[in-house]
Amino acid sequence: MDIICEKCQSKFTIPDEKIPDGKVVSTPCPKCKNVLYIDSAQKQQDFTDKDAYTDTSDDAEKPFDFIEEEGSTALVCEQDPNIRKKVIDTLDIMEYHITLAENGRDALKKMRYHVYDLIVINETFNSDSPDSNMVMLFLERLPMSIRRNTFVIMMSTKFRTLDRMLAFRYSVHIILNSKNIDDFGKIVSRGLTDNELFYQVFNESLRTINRM
Repeated sequence: MDIICEKCQSKFTIPDEKIPDGKVVSTPCPKCKNVLYIDSAQKQQDFTDKDAYTDTSDDAEKPFDFIEEEGSTALVCEQDPNIRKKVIDTLDIMEYHITLAENGRDALKKMRYHVYDLIVINETFNSDSPDSNMVMLFLERLPMSIRRNTFVIMMSTKFRTLDRMLAFRYSVHIILNSKNIDDFGKIVSRGLTDNELFYQVFNESLRTINRM
């Protein structure tokens, strides 16, 4: 199906088999991460945000993993198979649509086309340390308007769980030591609740300022 963005008039093609029948699916625009809506029944698009493809490169390189609008998405960047399994099992119970990254380059490609609600990343994923972790650096440099929409959990073997100062240092929401992996669900649920409360207050403050 050929898609034309109503905002920027960019064009791209999505294979019909990638769009589930009878569903309204969505994916962020690759350039600015704004959400594109596609109605498979009518074969039309309703682009509520700005930007889409101008890139005409091989479509096989574009990971069109469409997510149903009501679903939450998670990207898992963890090389340890035991930890990865526990993370996936927990996120599955929490009803996340889960995507696995094979390496740093694969994670960056996936994030180019999707804004994930939650990202779990090991501090040494495809790297020697958090400071050389290409995924961490990419997240750190994202515009805040995009970055605030993704909850990031850094898995660590040396930092203690819920170390707030180090979490701030590495621009993540929470740090979780691998020794506490059995409590992953409880810790993440609490972190998500705290984050939601923070942005509720933040947004209310912005509205108050705009009224002044």
